[in-house]
Amino acid sequence: MPKADQIILIGGSAGSYNLIVDIIEALPLVFKPAIVVIIHRNPKYSTRIEELLSNRLNRTILQATDKEAILSNTIYFAGPGYHLLVEPDHTFSLDLSDFIQFSRPSIDVLFESAADSYGKECVGFLLSGANKDGTNGLLHIQYQGGKVYVQSPDEALIATMPESAIDVNKEATVYNNQEILSYFSRLK
Repeated sequence: MPKADQIILIGGSAGSYNLIVDIIEALPLVFKPAIVVIIHRNPKYSTRIEELLSNRLNRTILQATDKEAILSNTIYFAGPGYHLLVEPDHTFSLDLSDFIQFSRPSIDVLFESAADSYGKECVGFLLSGANKDGTNGLLHIQYQGGKVYVQSPDEALIATMPESAIDVNKEATVYNNQEILSYFSRLK
């Protein structure tokens, strides 16, 4: 599998899990970009989310690892307890620096580093959550020429993250859940 020349990031926290599962289910069997999902997870608890979703959805879903190449047609999750960054050579790196927005992994850290590495080939989605993580990251993606989408606060189970992103970035595209699923179902 070749390295991905496009990356789609999905950031979420409380209330985003079910929509993320629906997004993965909506994906075609083959798609060109890499998809990287980051959910706030507590490292004290073993979730095995990648294994459970791989089995449930009959797809390969991996936890991103340090120095791993980012491949096309692959779904990655950020693991708990580490910030996940994208390096200029389109590999992942893990970082134990301070919490950002009370989170590690931080959506902002992933979004900003991916935007720096992928530029206009970076797409970011920000979903339901209870803090403001992801707001600055979306701005950075847009600043680097990428596209940004925010879940409609009306459909988010916890609207704080989407509302924060929309308040700060009036140009963000706001999608309802069906529009988000439609976007992913049409990936090529």
